[in-house]
Amino acid sequence: MIITKRCLDRRTFLRGAGAALSLPLLDSMIPALSAGAGKPTVRLGFIYHPTGAIQAKWTPAAEGAGFEFSPTLKVLEPLREHVNVITGLAHIQARALGDGNGDHAREGAVWLTGAHPKKTEGVGIRSGVSVDQMAARVLGEKTQLASLEMGTESPSLAGGCDSGYSCAYTNTVSWRTPTTPMPMEFNPRSVFERLFGDGDSTDAASVAARLKRRRSILDYAAGSIDRLETKLGPGDRNKLSEYLESVRDIERRIQKAEQENAGPARQLPAMERPSAVPEDYEEHCKLMFDLHVMAYQADLTRVITFMLAHAGSNRAYPNIGISDGHHSLTHHQNDPAKVDKVSQIDAMFVRMFAYDLNKLNATPDGDGSLLDHVAILYGSGTGDGNAHSHHDLPTLLAGGAAGQIKGGRHIRYPKETPLSNLFLNLLDAAGVPTEKLGDSTGQLQYLSGV
Repeated sequence: MIITKRCLDRRTFLRGAGAALSLPLLDSMIPALSAGAGKPTVRLGFIYHPTGAIQAKWTPAAEGAGFEFSPTLKVLEPLREHVNVITGLAHIQARALGDGNGDHAREGAVWLTGAHPKKTEGVGIRSGVSVDQMAARVLGEKTQLASLEMGTESPSLAGGCDSGYSCAYTNTVSWRTPTTPMPMEFNPRSVFERLFGDGDSTDAASVAARLKRRRSILDYAAGSIDRLETKLGPGDRNKLSEYLESVRDIERRIQKAEQENAGPARQLPAMERPSAVPEDYEEHCKLMFDLHVMAYQADLTRVITFMLAHAGSNRAYPNIGISDGHHSLTHHQNDPAKVDKVSQIDAMFVRMFAYDLNKLNATPDGDGSLLDHVAILYGSGTGDGNAHSHHDLPTLLAGGAAGQIKGGRHIRYPKETPLSNLFLNLLDAAGVPTEKLGDSTGQLQYLSGV
């Protein structure tokens, strides 16, 4: 066999009839005998869990590597080696500090910024630069999208939502600048087109034209796929086939959701519901997480932020038999029935997180899986929703960050340790070393297991 340093460009696209499709990392993209060939790429993720958690059902009793998963976290047990449960962290800047009520707005605004937001419902909103956007400034130079922001609720940022605070503080956790919030896209069709469209796919006219054609963008690139396959070895052909099938599957599910919501029975005149959003919450989450995984897999972005719901969201979850609003239930005043319902919602959110982690773990990436090479922060800016506290924040850290983070532990830090300290660890692991973010005081110890 003759070994050369020729390889496919990492940013290879399949093109045809105006469509462009990015590819996952294939062996053929790694130059043979090159220094550092195949070095894992670290991706960062931030998944927001609204309104705190029932601490007694969340926090493991034991610390260290031998801990038993709590009832809320039990679904993560098969992924033990990839997950750390972190307790003791706080967001002091989410407290009132003289501003009165508005803890849910502050929990959202502070979660990734560590900065106390300005209390205003109109002009003059101000928080801080969020950790995801700090990473995006550097990592975004290497990808098609600097970052991707996703959610499950309408991304309106106008008006007031919580005791004199703008909705911008509750409806996003991502801030490009202290005065520029990043809207969360909740329509999977729009996310799909942003990732796999031709650069003009978010335009309404472009979307309408694509739907009218009713053909997969993959079909436009069929010729390019056939030509590319002749240049690939058997292993890469299998990888490409599996990847394209997953793309087609997601597109099929989005189209199915549009068809289901287009009929008279699906019409909800009292609210605006984009046709591509599944009515079932868990199906919506799974579809978004599938896109989440594929965005990493195709290296379209290395920074993704996802809100399971808005800060202080009062949506109900009939998918698990709960018709009461989540926010209202968190004011449970220790009513056992309400506490149980909140813990069920907490467990559902974690179950969605586990779905994402399992997908990442099953997706090959270099010499491991995507889960081996990501670092994903999961958590909330509120500890106890009933008390509106901002200490003992429910926090999970998943992924190995290409060998930089050791999993399988419950790590307890001293009370009032800033959550912002963890942000410094994540930025450092992604190759974006930062000395200060929000109210940080220095990196956390013990994450590497040293």
